[in-house]
Amino acid sequence: MAENENSQQNNTRRKRRGGGPSAILAGAEKPKNFRKAVSDTLSYMGGYKLAVVFVVFIAALATIFETVGPKVMGRATTLIAEGVMARLRGTGGIDFEAVGKVLMLTMFLYAVGAFAQWLQAFIMTNITQKIVYRMRRDISEKISRMPVGYFERVQTGEILSRITNDVDTLGQALSQSISNFIWAIVSMAGIVIVMLTINVTMTIIALLVIPLSAIVMAVLIKVSQPHFKAQQEYLGIIDGQVEENFSGHLVIKAFNREQEMTEEFSKANEKLYESAWKSQFLSGMMRPLMRIVSNLGYAGVAIAGGILCVRGAIGVGDIQAFVQYVKNIGQPIQEIAQIMNQVQSMAAAAERVFEFLGEEEETDSPDAIDDAGEIRGAVEFEHVTFGYDPEHIVIHDFSAKVEPGQKIAIVGHTGAGKTTIVKLLMRFYDVNSGTIKVDGRDIRDLTRKEHRDSFAMVLQDTWLFKGTIKDNIKFGREDATNEEIIAAAKAAKAHHFIRTLPGGYRMVLNEDATNISEGQRQLLTIARAILADKRLLILDEATSSVDTRTEEEIQKAMDALTHDRTSFIIAHRLSTIKNADLILVMDHGDIVEQGTHEELLARGGAYADLYNSQFENVG
Repeated sequence: MAENENSQQNNTRRKRRGGGPSAILAGAEKPKNFRKAVSDTLSYMGGYKLAVVFVVFIAALATIFETVGPKVMGRATTLIAEGVMARLRGTGGIDFEAVGKVLMLTMFLYAVGAFAQWLQAFIMTNITQKIVYRMRRDISEKISRMPVGYFERVQTGEILSRITNDVDTLGQALSQSISNFIWAIVSMAGIVIVMLTINVTMTIIALLVIPLSAIVMAVLIKVSQPHFKAQQEYLGIIDGQVEENFSGHLVIKAFNREQEMTEEFSKANEKLYESAWKSQFLSGMMRPLMRIVSNLGYAGVAIAGGILCVRGAIGVGDIQAFVQYVKNIGQPIQEIAQIMNQVQSMAAAAERVFEFLGEEEETDSPDAIDDAGEIRGAVEFEHVTFGYDPEHIVIHDFSAKVEPGQKIAIVGHTGAGKTTIVKLLMRFYDVNSGTIKVDGRDIRDLTRKEHRDSFAMVLQDTWLFKGTIKDNIKFGREDATNEEIIAAAKAAKAHHFIRTLPGGYRMVLNEDATNISEGQRQLLTIARAILADKRLLILDEATSSVDTRTEEEIQKAMDALTHDRTSFIIAHRLSTIKNADLILVMDHGDIVEQGTHEELLARGGAYADLYNSQFENVG
């Protein structure tokens, strides 16, 4: 895009994001609604409610067996103690058969409880992986519905971070925390019930640790949550910087900017280090603090139990069982404390994921038609006004009428609004006022998909994906035959160089297609457009990356391609548009001149100045 247009879009981007990189590095955004993030996550799991209920039932079953175990084992201790006392009195001995039965029952209870826990973990893992799978699918589908403007104002690395890091964090937290949380809650409830059946006084003493634990957790969560949020935020920033630095490393080296880029990365990395260190340190404090609180309750119960046993209120086996329960109730408390750390990471990641899923999408009006019919190619701009930011208008009252099959060239200084006109024509953005019509019909009356299906584009910035040359050309029309692909390559003057490559049409391009030259990449995108065979063509500096001789060959192919098709050509090399049916000269969003090449040169105005300026320094 032109520099002026880029500048205005960047200003808009900074306003929306609260400033540029320096503003971001000055401090992370304040934490958003923690409860809403958790609520959105639970709501997203709505389709698995029955499965979660079943997991709760299994967890309850496992807890019942596990919590009853110590009480049953306490019965064995009581039998042994009573037998020892009877032998000392000479009235009997230890009933080993009864003790054996109790121990067998205890083993059975623990075995069933362990199996139920395994089944619960298996089901929850399956559920969480399905949720993560669905989330990745929804994000992938969301991307295809997002407007172009979103990708122009948000770093690619930031988007990738949400798709990868945040989804992974969310998935891991769900997998590890939900089943453990269910077990902890149900286990705590079961233990309390059994403890009450043994002794109410000792139960009250043991439960005093719960509100104290809750206070400790609440304080730590409040203090650590901003750091968890900042950690995820700066992780996204770093991903964006890494992606930009890798993709632009040649430019960075060419301008000797390695030190500056390293310093910029170091600032973000330092912020990530600080937030990660603080969040992990605070989360690490949770477990030892919970252990201290649990030990206080353990000591209180031991003292109270000893006093009650001396008074004959409870038996020795009951004290053993109760002490075991106090120890066991500390485990779910500590587990909940650890889970809250995971929930904080999950909430920070969930906020970013659901924020992305909640972004505004490209929408069509309810009355939009999904069948454009046969396209002739007449295009009309009627008093079009547009600005990326409503406060900074780029296009002012633009009007032009194009007949079917005409070749229209759009020229002007950098920032005149040429590329913006193309984006409006493709409905990457909608006009602020005025209308754009194709064959007399407002393009907003068609769905975006149907409207764009009438266009083929060749842009200055080439885009090729990792795959064979054949597949990259075939991207223009998936049902094309090998003969049609070769014919399109020949028309684009690409067939010869393709044959000289290892593998020919089967050669695999790497991720950035850097294993062929920039000019060759441009030829392949032109072949792709030729193969698409659309009634409307957009050529945005399509020959900017090829040499003069190749440009002449491509120009011949373009003449054949644009024959009887409505074509919009943006060009800085005005020599390539001499045969255009109509040339529109733009300046600051307005058409200042229009006519043929000869007419505009004879007029001696803005076009003549542009054209002659190309030859001023020649010779």
